[in-house]
Order: sequence, then C-alpha cells, then structure tokens
Amino acid sequence: MFRGVQQIAMDAKGRLAMPARQREPLLSASGGQVVVTIDTQVACLVIYPLPEWERLEKDIQNLPTLKPAVKRFQRLVLGYATDLELDGNGRLLLPQSLRDHAKLDKHVVLVGQGNKMELWSEELWMAERDRALLDSGPGAELPDELMALTL
Repeated sequence: MFRGVQQIAMDAKGRLAMPARQREPLLSASGGQVVVTIDTQVACLVIYPLPEWERLEKDIQNLPTLKPAVKRFQRLVLGYATDLELDGNGRLLLPQSLRDHAKLDKHVVLVGQGNKMELWSEELWMAERDRALLDSGPGAELPDELMALTL
C-alpha cells in the first residue's frame, strides 16, 4: 500500500502536506483518519491508517502487562498514539510532543512501509539509510528470513 521515500516540507506550525501518492491510499483505506505514534527503537514517527492501527492496538493491549518491558512499550506506543485527520488540503498537523520525539524540523522524509509509513527528520533518515546500507552491503551477515527472500 505505502511505498517509496519522499522528501517533504513541514511548516513552522507542524503541518505537512501528504504527497498525492500516499494521500490517495489513506483516503480510500481510512477516509484520511490516521494514528501517529512514536517508534520506540529509533527517533521517528509511525503513521497508520486508522483501521490498521485499531488491529495493532488490540494486539498491543493483549500483551502480558506483568512483564516490565512490555508495560514500558505499551506506555510509550499507546501513550503517544494520536488520532489525526487529513485536512481539506491533504495536510496533517503534528502535535509538538511527536515532533520533539522525532526531532522534526522543516525538512522531513516520509518512508513507505507497506501497511504504514515512517516520518523522519531528513538528517536522521540520511544517517539511518547510510547505516543500513553499510550493515547490509557486500559480505554482510543477513538473517535467514532475509536470505530466504528472492529480490
């Protein structure tokens, strides 16, 4: 559903225009309603169409809450989860707390991840991309799950 890497601009109020090729699937999948939350492993945001988030949210809530690591994960992912809707111009208004977590400024990068999208600061995305290319380059040890894929 969501593919590609796109550099976009965010204004000083935290509004970003969703690119048309991402906006259309969002509108058809969820009427433009999304949930944005933090990624707990890297400084980026994750954008889910509402139906996809509702499925995931149930799974997260059903995790064993007596495990401290699970409880911390739930607090962060569910706690930061924010319902947003594309406005009439196809823009999202991101709350300051989410922008702060991902260190977002004017230049951001939207990364399609199939059923969701990631939103990165341009600087952090370039560093992550370079690190990932280095880690998966020639001679790199890849997990069996990746070796089984035919690209």
